[in-house]
Amino acid sequence: MPVLVRDVADVRTGAMPRQGAVTRDGRGESVAGMVIMLKGENGRDVGERAKLRIDEIERSLPAGVTMVPFYDQTEVIDRTSATVRRNLIEGSLLVVAVLFFFLRDVRASLIVAAVIPLSMLCGFIGMRLFGVSANLMSLGAIDFGLIVDGAVVMMENFVRRRGEAEQAMPEDRGDASRMRLALFTPAAVEVARPILFGVLIIIAVYLPIFTLEGLEGKMFRPMAITVCSAIFGALLLALTAVPAASSLLLKMGGVHHEEAWFIRLRDRYLRHLADAMRHRLRTIGVAVVVVSSAITSLWFIGTEFMPRLDEGALLIETRKLPSISLEESVEISTKVEQIVRRFPEVSQVVTKLGRPELATEAMGIYQGDVYVNLHPEDSWKTGRDKDGLIEALSVALAEMPGVTVNFTQPMAMRLDEVVSGVKADVAVKIFGEDSATLERLAGEVETVLARVQGVADLQVEIFSGASQLQVAIDRGAIARYGLDVMAVQRVVEAAVGGTDATEVLDGPKRIPVVVKFPEEVRAHEEALGNLVLTAPGGEKVPLSRLATITRSQTPEAISHEGSQRRLVVQANVRGRDIGSFVAEAQQRMDVVKMPAGYYVRWGGQFENQSRAMARLALVIPLSLAIIFALLYVTFHNVRQAALIILNVPFALVGGIAALWLRGLNLNLSASVGFIALFGVAVLNGVVLITAINQLRTDGHGLHEAILRGAGSRLKAVLMTAMVAALGFLPMALSHGAGAEVQRPLASVVIGGVITSTLLTLIVLPVVYEMIEEAFHATARRRG
Repeated sequence: MPVLVRDVADVRTGAMPRQGAVTRDGRGESVAGMVIMLKGENGRDVGERAKLRIDEIERSLPAGVTMVPFYDQTEVIDRTSATVRRNLIEGSLLVVAVLFFFLRDVRASLIVAAVIPLSMLCGFIGMRLFGVSANLMSLGAIDFGLIVDGAVVMMENFVRRRGEAEQAMPEDRGDASRMRLALFTPAAVEVARPILFGVLIIIAVYLPIFTLEGLEGKMFRPMAITVCSAIFGALLLALTAVPAASSLLLKMGGVHHEEAWFIRLRDRYLRHLADAMRHRLRTIGVAVVVVSSAITSLWFIGTEFMPRLDEGALLIETRKLPSISLEESVEISTKVEQIVRRFPEVSQVVTKLGRPELATEAMGIYQGDVYVNLHPEDSWKTGRDKDGLIEALSVALAEMPGVTVNFTQPMAMRLDEVVSGVKADVAVKIFGEDSATLERLAGEVETVLARVQGVADLQVEIFSGASQLQVAIDRGAIARYGLDVMAVQRVVEAAVGGTDATEVLDGPKRIPVVVKFPEEVRAHEEALGNLVLTAPGGEKVPLSRLATITRSQTPEAISHEGSQRRLVVQANVRGRDIGSFVAEAQQRMDVVKMPAGYYVRWGGQFENQSRAMARLALVIPLSLAIIFALLYVTFHNVRQAALIILNVPFALVGGIAALWLRGLNLNLSASVGFIALFGVAVLNGVVLITAINQLRTDGHGLHEAILRGAGSRLKAVLMTAMVAALGFLPMALSHGAGAEVQRPLASVVIGGVITSTLLTLIVLPVVYEMIEEAFHATARRRG
């Protein structure tokens, strides 16, 4: 939590330059700056405790001194929490509305709806056990429709069986309890197995998420823990509490009638299904073309690591020449502040020049962090969005000569700095030994990147440019005067760096008094050469007779990674996706010839993206293998397990289409959405195939069993699909803080559920009939 300490009457910042940090507010005043880093899982709670302590400190400050927070991370936490809370409430209400729409039974709908808070209780227990806090990632991907899928299938079967039983025995109302037992027990047993394995499959597809590493693992493991805990709790409730509550609370009186709209829908569906089964090749051909087209189009979708969370603030990193003086750096920073303040979207500007040695990443006074707080975006009247504001600020700041800027956000900057050490979307890390060669190669790489469309904030890490006075002691000269090297070095050190001369006592405090030459003497080689040393024999000898004093340009900082020297060329990407930008840049990089022993690596957000996608290339096949294993255990049949796996490419069609229609990139959030989608898609296939198999066991023919089974499970399939899709709808349409992270995941699931449901209801029965006929025909020939 950065805080300004402002003394209205008298501003004193004498200690700050020595520490290597100066803080300025947007009015050009120098102030004392303090940054409180929040650690621990519950940042909101830590932030509140920090505010209480700040209030205590402020009461003890001298009159006229105030502490004014200029950036508060808890505000971001509050905004994202409000978005999550609103999405969860809206999603739960939509799920309850769908339940009542299909079941038309208040008691049945409320029983299923009661699973939502109870399963969330299980989710909170899991979060507590694994030390997961409530945040955007742990709660932002909760889909109540997905959670109640098992309870929906169970309740739909109860309602349907109740109607069939009452139509068969409308006059027999003798022993209600015996009738309830006779009805609900076999109805629960009938769907218990597909519910058990279907929900276990949904849980299983989340397990590979636990293998994610690095930043992506820290982001999505909390989500997997919460979702798995909640779904496991919902499974237990669906198999135990829902049957028990239904047997006690559901009314047995009256005859259950299907609504007219559903009867018409089911009749039309069965006609289309029968037509599709008569024209198998046409049906399968269309499905193959659709799936192939969708998967092929995936190669043309833009890629990125993660959508940027909108923090409601900007951080502009400014960089000047390393040799700049403190006064010049302050003057330039004041001009930068004045330019930024001209924009009406800006509410406050505070600049921090440099960072002390105790900071996470020390910076010189030529580097600055400009914190730009913004008004709420819905109050902007310029017609610009945040990207437009950044573009306008970039154009305005380009007028400042000798200043390079990089746009990011306060939390994003700190995260990028800690994770990859690069505060930009894309970085080219050049490794080698010779400083001059590294600078030459960096210039060539900069030229290449400047020609790539979408490049922004392009800059080369400053390697040299710091002015330095070098004092080369002449050992022969000092020997003639009876001096030694240490004596000369001590005098130079005292003159330039200062030495503790005495102490001032202020009560219990001991304050050292440092004596050193004034700036005009320390900064010039002629003046330093006039420094007089006293030889043992009493001679007064100027330093210029004992040493050669020269001014040279030296490296400001030398960065290493993996025990090798490194120089970074970094850039942000605007107007296109990171994946295509890097692909084009890598093709253009062929013109840069690397000498022997020199090589490049791509870093920044692209490095995170590459690592996450490589891990997902292993994780997704593992998810499919787990699904297939559970399907085989469910059906004890390889061909039917493989048949249901076909729902996965069917689901991909809608997920990919959703990305195209909404203009979203394929990122880690969308990829996790595809993983979650696999479980939802497979559940509907399990329910449908189980019903068909049961009818065949009861003696129905293959064709008749398929039509009757598909018709009997139509409502259950539609209900599970609709509650899963609508449960994510608020997240897909939300524009609150944090919605940009949830939107790809929710959009993928909604689109995938729609297409997987349509193809499951049409294509899956057709393929089922084909493979069963082929299997039995082969068996007869062998027999």
